[in-house]
Amino acid sequence: MESIDQMYITSLESIKSGIQNSDLLAAYLDSEEVDDFKALKEYFEPQINELHEKVAAENPLQLVSFEQKLFDEGFEGLYLPRVLGYSVLRGEINQRIKYIRPQDHFRDVLVAICNSLNFDQLKNRIGQTVSVGFALSSDIWISNLKGLFSNKKITAFLDSQILPRYRDEKSRLTGLVKFRKQFESLNYQTAEFPHNLTDLKLFAPSVKSFLVYRASKDFDNANLAKPIHKLVSNKEFRESQDFLELIMICGHYFDLDASSKTAVSEALDHLREDPDFDHKYFSTYNSLLEEKIGMLPSMDKRMAGNVTRSLDDELKAYYGVMDTVHGKGYVHEDSVEAVRAFYENHEGLSVYNECLRKQIINYFSGFLSNIDEESYADYFEISKTFTVYMDIFSNQEFNQDVKSICLKYVKRLKKRFTDKRGKDYQDIKKFVKTSFTDLGFMTEKQIVELFKTRRKPKS
Repeated sequence: MESIDQMYITSLESIKSGIQNSDLLAAYLDSEEVDDFKALKEYFEPQINELHEKVAAENPLQLVSFEQKLFDEGFEGLYLPRVLGYSVLRGEINQRIKYIRPQDHFRDVLVAICNSLNFDQLKNRIGQTVSVGFALSSDIWISNLKGLFSNKKITAFLDSQILPRYRDEKSRLTGLVKFRKQFESLNYQTAEFPHNLTDLKLFAPSVKSFLVYRASKDFDNANLAKPIHKLVSNKEFRESQDFLELIMICGHYFDLDASSKTAVSEALDHLREDPDFDHKYFSTYNSLLEEKIGMLPSMDKRMAGNVTRSLDDELKAYYGVMDTVHGKGYVHEDSVEAVRAFYENHEGLSVYNECLRKQIINYFSGFLSNIDEESYADYFEISKTFTVYMDIFSNQEFNQDVKSICLKYVKRLKKRFTDKRGKDYQDIKKFVKTSFTDLGFMTEKQIVELFKTRRKPKS
């Protein structure tokens, strides 16, 4: 956790002063009515939220420090219900739908709310959050939390949020998914970067999730340069299995400065001395290809620049092929032959070949996602290359992936060209009928159904 910058503290102090000097707070203190507290919340919470969003975008590693500042009684508990939700969702979950490690920030935020003079107002906004957080926590953790309070009203509230249905694993997952959807458009992700090997074992899952999230959105990640450099250059971390995945995420997803690139290369060279390294690397690489963010060719090219070619191993062989593919394009004859040679030198179902197939399908998918409907002639031409790679790989899953992206583009064409007598429509239909049947994508009957006009039922 990083300390909060002074400029954010100054802004928070300004908001706190505004709260304490406001007529809205005076009115609430005089009446203690729900509507008056609601008016106070609706006026000041947007200001706190705007500042929270600013910190989350600019300096996400300072978020917890920022949120702790809101524990000050001068903020009257405002925005803490939202922060409580963030703290629940930041925790990493295991296969049993339980927290991997205790969530201290969740505890601290909940304690601040329970100790607030405005607890009666705030508790009405946190019931679902607490019940989900408790469902993900251990019984011992909940008991220790309850032991912090002697006020029976608070302990009764906490007891009421321990829901029996969440004893069931499937119910916990359902509850978590529903709760998470309420926050899916919000930026609240943060992480604590490790300083030693013990920290790495604890923090690795959350650091991974955080880095993948930051890379998948349109953020300025310049503020992460220093912590990433400390991470990838820490020689002690090389002893951990988690380290390889983290440096691969940094190497693929982030534009590193020269010193960090050197650190990644040196770390990889050290790890490549392990006889089992090739399999470990490509198994991890394969899992990154399946991440939601995916693995764009540009990311693969970025990582290739971090791999030294002095060692004679699978990394050298693979990235040698990808250098050609990235440099000349996957359509070029040299790229096709490089892929063929690498592929035939490995078992068809090996992890090395699986990674190669997935990266080639990424190229196909990227091409069809980026061309417009008017350029369908380019699709006709490039489909010849699709066929070449299908022949090289001779893999049913790859063929199905090619079919899926081609069919998706054809449906776009159908939606764009609706005149059945027009030349465009007829050319597209003729091409699909020939190529889809030749490639085994669809039968003639299925193609007839694909182009059949669906009549709307009479009302």
